[in-house]
Amino acid sequence: MQPLLDTITRSLNLEGARVHWHGIGALPSVFAVSELAAASVAANGLALASLLQGQLGDRPPIHVDRRLASLWFAGSLRPHGWEVPSPWDAIAGDYLARDGWIRLHTNAPHHRAAALKVLGCAAERTEVARHIRHCSADALESAVVQAGGCAARMRGWLDWCAHPQGQAVNREPLVLREHFSAAPRPWSGSAARPLAGIKVLDLTRILAGPVATRLLAGFGAQVLRIDPLLWDEPALVAEVTLGKRCARLDLRSDEGRRVFEHLLAESDVLVHGYRADALERLGLGAEHRRRLNPGLVDVSLNAYGWSGSWQDRRGFDSLVQMSCGIAREGMRWQQAQRPVPLPVQALDQATGHLMAAEVIRALGERLRSGEGCRSRFSLARTAKLMVERGTVEEDLPLAAESTQDLEPAIERTPWGEAQRIRAPLKVGKALMGWETGASELGSAPARW
Repeated sequence: MQPLLDTITRSLNLEGARVHWHGIGALPSVFAVSELAAASVAANGLALASLLQGQLGDRPPIHVDRRLASLWFAGSLRPHGWEVPSPWDAIAGDYLARDGWIRLHTNAPHHRAAALKVLGCAAERTEVARHIRHCSADALESAVVQAGGCAARMRGWLDWCAHPQGQAVNREPLVLREHFSAAPRPWSGSAARPLAGIKVLDLTRILAGPVATRLLAGFGAQVLRIDPLLWDEPALVAEVTLGKRCARLDLRSDEGRRVFEHLLAESDVLVHGYRADALERLGLGAEHRRRLNPGLVDVSLNAYGWSGSWQDRRGFDSLVQMSCGIAREGMRWQQAQRPVPLPVQALDQATGHLMAAEVIRALGERLRSGEGCRSRFSLARTAKLMVERGTVEEDLPLAAESTQDLEPAIERTPWGEAQRIRAPLKVGKALMGWETGASELGSAPARW
């Protein structure tokens, strides 16, 4: 874990320090997913320790539980007497084309409609499979993307490295960062709640961005999530809205834009996961955001990097795994007849944790110098971080989950009672904890 953490530490300009590792066992994968989970969680510990040292003088110890981090990557929520809906649409998944495998991501209704329009078939899995069997994977990928849908053909890692977009994103650093001068702001946190008083405007959806803002809420930040009027993600809301207030705004309307700009001007942090050109097209580009709030910590992500012809392409964790060779390597590892993805959505989870660490690092820097910061991440660049760490030959398997892995406190949600997996990170007196449980999208007003 330490070598990977050292790589992350250098990439995020974090101060190195000793981390106390706990827990054993690894998720079953050809890649070091549990190592990535522990290291990305630990990056937040390093950032928090540095912030606290700058404000209180002493650097607190950092404790990370590798086992619990792995469990959080698989999902933290354990419902009592109710079930979370399936995260997958009926026709989402992997299909064998004429010349290889391709994955369709159809969870959003408009993405599903785009794929079906290109295929010209009924919304039945057998019909979709029959039509795709006669298609070129490359041609179908391009057609679905051009129609506004989401698809990715399976490539090997070397194929991705030779692809123009693979070359573009692999040349990027793990985080693209710009600094801007602004007035310092006072710290209102404490040793136990280091991010108390920090206002985080959350403009993210599935899944990395919500993971980042959930962690920030866990250390005291006030998080306000903003969604479009009709957006829903029933399979993930209970998992990722922990500790947040959730509102809706139509950013295409004059009133919605006015309210958003007022919220942004009062924010400390903006986290957003729209495609690279989306906020610009709404008249809310980076320069405009900076004029509204010069000291803003502005952190964003996309799927396929910030250069190259795919930088505005729609994408999700499962698609990036197909594009970047991860599913292909899993298939080879298991000697399987079809793509084998990672056991969890590790690209989303790790990128979210790295984004949170960057927010905390930038907040610490702003306390010292007053600087604002714009930082950008991508799932494809996180994939490079994991793939270049290498495959795993053998590791102790993660033991079955037990009641000892759960927080004793009951979380009351709109859907019923639940428990969470115990927090994997502690920094001195600061332990991840949330003042409120998960909430429904649109359940709060759009105000601080």
